[in-house]
Amino acid sequence: MSFANKFARALAPMAIIAAPTAVLAAPSDELAKVEAHLTTVSSMTANFVQTDGRGRSLRGTLQLKRPGRIRFEYGGGANMLLVADGSSLHFIDYDVGQKSRFDVHKTPLGLLLAAKPNVERIAKIVPDKDPRVVVVRARDPARSHYGSLYLAFIHSNSAPGGLQLYGWTAVDPQNKKTRVSLTNVRYNVGVPESAFRFAEPKKRRR
Repeated sequence: MSFANKFARALAPMAIIAAPTAVLAAPSDELAKVEAHLTTVSSMTANFVQTDGRGRSLRGTLQLKRPGRIRFEYGGGANMLLVADGSSLHFIDYDVGQKSRFDVHKTPLGLLLAAKPNVERIAKIVPDKDPRVVVVRARDPARSHYGSLYLAFIHSNSAPGGLQLYGWTAVDPQNKKTRVSLTNVRYNVGVPESAFRFAEPKKRRR
């Protein structure tokens, strides 16, 4: 499996409900709010529901701690895990006994997990019919072969930076999309360091 395909599968828990549309020039005030949100959020927990292109759904939990740490844990019998430990992003498939490792700062996740996210360098606002919604496309021009992330926020005065994170869309280089919505999002809560550790997969005997 190619790097791009592995990474797209690893980012499966990151999506929004609406499909992205054409990118327009980003209003500076909206991007400033996105950057304020990311900078203000030091930790986060949430539940997610993932739906793939065939309509199959999985549920799971998310834990995030900036900089550089995130964990997507699947329920419903899906025996895989996605964990960033501060420097490396690990995608573990326990069923096949394999682990893939990437530099987290060289992936689209780098924007979410950076100590000082540079939103203006790699992000643009995407138009949405609902004025309450802010959609941002994150794509590093130097690493476009990794695909794109579309982050969705809803305006909320009570949320960090005035924005409530709703979810993501992961789009791979073949334009395949995986959608997930987030619920029960909690910001700046206690997340233990043990959340970013994992058991090594056992190689399957042939």
